[in-house]
Formats: sequence, C-alpha cells, structure tokens
Amino acid sequence: MTMRDRARGWLDKRMHGRVRELLLHTMSRYHLHCAAYCLMPDHSHFLWMGLWEGSDQRLAARFFRKHWNAELVSRGARLQPQAYDHVLRENERRPDAFEDTVIYVFKNPERAGLTADWREWPYAGCVVPGYPDLPSTGFGDFWPMFWRIHNRERTRFGS
Repeated sequence: MTMRDRARGWLDKRMHGRVRELLLHTMSRYHLHCAAYCLMPDHSHFLWMGLWEGSDQRLAARFFRKHWNAELVSRGARLQPQAYDHVLRENERRPDAFEDTVIYVFKNPERAGLTADWREWPYAGCVVPGYPDLPSTGFGDFWPMFWRIHNRERTRFGS
C-alpha cells in the first residue's frame, strides 16, 4: 500500500502502534493472519493468510484501508486509491517459498538503505490474534510457532 504522492512524515512509534491495532481488528474480523508487515516511509507491505475458504482479503483490505486512512489524514498523508495486490501462486504457498517471501518483506528497509540490518527495523512484524508473544520478525523460534498456530487455527475453521 503506497502513500498518495509518496507522502512521508507519518511513520513513527505511535502510528506503528495504531497500525498494529488496526491489523489486529482486521485479522480477527476477517479470519486472517498477517504473517509479515513492513511499514516504510512512503509505502507498506502486508502479507495476509486466510484461515478458511470464506476469509475475504479484499473486504479485509477495504476495512483496513478505511480505518488507516482516517488515522493518516491527521498526519497529512493518505493511501493512494488502488493498492497493489499479489495473490501468491501455488508454488509460492509452499512453506519454504512462503518463508522466503516473509523474509523478503522484512528485508525491504535494508534494501532501501534505511537500516544496516533488517532485524533492527522497528516498524515490521506479524499479527496473529491471540498470540502476542509470537516472535515478530521471521527468525529464531518464529517458524515452528507460526506454523503450529496457523495450522491449529485453520483446523478450528475446518480448512
């Protein structure tokens, strides 16, 4: 999701907290997990996974964008009207390929020269409702915990 006119100046700890809160509501309401997000100075990346066939990511994105835009306006920013969406192909959904995609999302600030080490970027993480202690940046104990939680939640929804 890109800021209209590549606006900057909105990204700080407070906005990061608000985005996490909005993600939590969105993920809970639409039965999704956010495996990775990365807020950049003029755009953001979000990688969402549905928990069942009825998880509607388009409705979720509309809900999230509406509420995030309301927050951004007070900072003189707004999302551009059309987000870039990419639905992962079957081969991109395999656990190893999916994990590579998550790391790719997290490495954006390093590739952009905003930090020397992507693990130090303060505006990235994951949001899985009900699991605040899940490590948030795709390394260490993250993957075994993430897949265990995700598979358990999918089973709850019958997927």
